Amino acid sequence: MTSWLDNPRATFDLETTGVDPRTARIVTASLVLVGADGQVIRAGEWLANPGIDIPAEASAVHGISTEYAQEHGQDASTVVFQVASALGSLFHDGIPVIAFNAAYDFSVLHYELQRYGYPELMCEPVLDPYVLNKHFHQFKRGKRTLEVLSEEYGVSLENAHTSKDDAIAAERLLTAMAASFPDLAQDARFLHQQQILWAQEQAAEFQEYLKRQGKNQVIDGSWPIRHG
Repeated sequence: MTSWLDNPRATFDLETTGVDPRTARIVTASLVLVGADGQVIRAGEWLANPGIDIPAEASAVHGISTEYAQEHGQDASTVVFQVASALGSLFHDGIPVIAFNAAYDFSVLHYELQRYGYPELMCEPVLDPYVLNKHFHQFKRGKRTLEVLSEEYGVSLENAHTSKDDAIAAERLLTAMAASFPDLAQDARFLHQQQILWAQEQAAEFQEYLKRQGKNQVIDGSWPIRHG
């Protein structure tokens, strides 16, 4: 099988209005195409007027206020259509899309597409450094945020929570992880199917952990889109 490292790949990130993918609206989106040599070939960036107020806690994370988005952002439905179309073209061409904690970003996009009456996007192949790190570095201690893992693997992330910088950092992180875990250098479609299983296993393990803590919480392990 051909490794995803030997071919171009894209990397994707959203900044949004909230943490619940069913209700969050896109504020910024970035989609970056990277060559096999790691050089950026082209990058697309979008700023949306989400159509609702951006909560102060969300603005504090990504730096975009309601007023700024209203003044400078495109109509949300246009941004959703353009982002989904760009991703769809990549998936159609077999180009893998890297996204850190992909189940959040692709779920947000899924519900945004529903909100505006657009067709569902078939998302494959996706590579998720979060799921892959939990599988290949199972007994790592501490947090697994993009910032923490980027520092661990020597990846520069100067402007965390800006969609373009987060997207590029995710690609750099996954490339660095592949140097530490050679089994990551596999076919992207094969890894996509494995991540579906691994995400389910990880969710079940976390749910069992919570149960031992006396917390009966259901953890959704569906990936890369959570439909629940």
